[in-house]
Amino acid sequence: MPTGPATAGAFPCGGHAHRAGHRLRPFPGALVGSLGTMGRSYAIRTYGCQMNEHDSERIAGLLEADGLERADGVESADVIVLNTCCIRENADNKLYGALGQLKPLKDARPGVQIAVAGCLAQKDGELVRQRAGHVDVVFGTHNVHRAAALLRQAADQGPVVEILAETAREDAAAFPSALPVRRDSDHAAWVTIQIGCDNSCAFCIVPAVRGPEMSRPFGEIAAEVRRLAAEGVSEVTLLGQNVNSFGRDLALARRTETRDGDRPSSAQTGQRTSGGGHGAKSGSGFGADSGSSHGANFGSSFGGVAGFGGDHGRGGSRVSDDEWQCGPVWPADRRARPLFADLLRAVGEIDGIHRVRFTSPHPKDLRPDTMAAMAEVGPVCEHLHLPLQSGSDAVLAAMRRGYTAAAYLDRLARARATVDDLAVSTDIIVGFPGETEFDFEQTLEVAAEARYDSAFTFIFSPRPGTRAAELTDRFVTRETAADRYRRLRQVVERSSLLANQARIGLIEEAVVEGPSKKDPDVLTGRTRRNTLVHFAPTRPVRVGGYVAVRIADAGVHHLRGEMLEMVRPARHRPRIPVAAG
Repeated sequence: MPTGPATAGAFPCGGHAHRAGHRLRPFPGALVGSLGTMGRSYAIRTYGCQMNEHDSERIAGLLEADGLERADGVESADVIVLNTCCIRENADNKLYGALGQLKPLKDARPGVQIAVAGCLAQKDGELVRQRAGHVDVVFGTHNVHRAAALLRQAADQGPVVEILAETAREDAAAFPSALPVRRDSDHAAWVTIQIGCDNSCAFCIVPAVRGPEMSRPFGEIAAEVRRLAAEGVSEVTLLGQNVNSFGRDLALARRTETRDGDRPSSAQTGQRTSGGGHGAKSGSGFGADSGSSHGANFGSSFGGVAGFGGDHGRGGSRVSDDEWQCGPVWPADRRARPLFADLLRAVGEIDGIHRVRFTSPHPKDLRPDTMAAMAEVGPVCEHLHLPLQSGSDAVLAAMRRGYTAAAYLDRLARARATVDDLAVSTDIIVGFPGETEFDFEQTLEVAAEARYDSAFTFIFSPRPGTRAAELTDRFVTRETAADRYRRLRQVVERSSLLANQARIGLIEEAVVEGPSKKDPDVLTGRTRRNTLVHFAPTRPVRVGGYVAVRIADAGVHHLRGEMLEMVRPARHRPRIPVAAG
């Protein structure tokens, strides 16, 4: 959670919630990759949200598949990729400053290749090379899958700039999760369920750089999660700009297409193996896997056959196109509706998946069926990231958010009434153009009433290409915005502290993320409610293992406790570095 002013035009629907085992990285980013035995090496620096984090994992996978190995640092790398963000203020300055720092390295080692990817590359295109002529490759958000090929092309033919205007729906490789991957975490994984965004928030540039909303086929997502579970992954985070609306486009497309019928396809599905279904969500909140006991048995169509995944997930028996695109429940009603609740239930039934998270929903699209799935499907964690952005109806209208403060609070109350022990985090922007002191005081009132467990707060920053950036005559002074930010932090941190103090004496399940940065004898874990907890181990525990911790103390941003017992050992195989010999 930010502790100082983080100037940003926030991720539109709130893409800041952490998942276990994979923390967000501020500038200058962190290296990702893995050890290998080939000659050339790479380094990737990631800026921005979870979408960029996941894109970087896929770029790393593509480069390793192309024979590269992870470098010890930028100075020794043969290929350097800067995966950029254009949400935050000064994103341009950060990128071009980093490129300036790389110029002497390029001069000293002309064979080094420098690539710029991501949202800022999508926005600036040719301008990147105009401002930094030593860059070899520029590619955007719609052609991540071309990373290795573009680097090879540049090595043979010279600098390449390839920016696609949009993603073709038929291009399966457009979804990051369809590409090779090198994850930083062995027990937790991102899973992309949609790309792009159809909302038009005035402060947000994401629709311009990520394109219109496009959902990934239901069966393909289920197949990927099943493969991850087979590899030992126990926690998945479903990623999308607006996960609530996942699948509406797929359902609409299936309704309007000429249906071919339940003809044999190349799908291998089979029946769930014995013991394959999870039980209903239990009151304890931890222990054995638990899942959905509500509605259809999703396992009957997408159940635990490990081979379900070849040929885009369809290996050899019968699954209708309707089921592959929209899931096993949708063909019964064939309504043009979101499918996210169905997806939560299906993913929660996959053997080996112990925790399911998602980010980010949009308040206007939070539906009762999603709340019900959160309450009833055991692996779905009791954490909801619900971006408020402002508590003023006037500012919300100017932001084009599509809801009022009262409607937001009503959705929040219904979610808490439905999901027991629900933790809620949010995003709030202060200093939006035209925000008055009265508007800001309304935001303080709503934030206090909402009693957030945590909040990402931002001072508005204009992003070129957005509606809000054109409201220059209504900009709030920097001094006023900074003062409002400080006052807002006091309110949300008070709520966070009270929420954490209320956990004292309780026993929480925590997944181990690794040793504490401040004390190597202390382990850091994350609860189902997405709160960091520090504890001294009473026995050796691998990263990815689940333990029971009794909470003894609390701060604004973390809990402290004592480890009681091992709940669930890590399932993934430990990585063993392979040295060239």
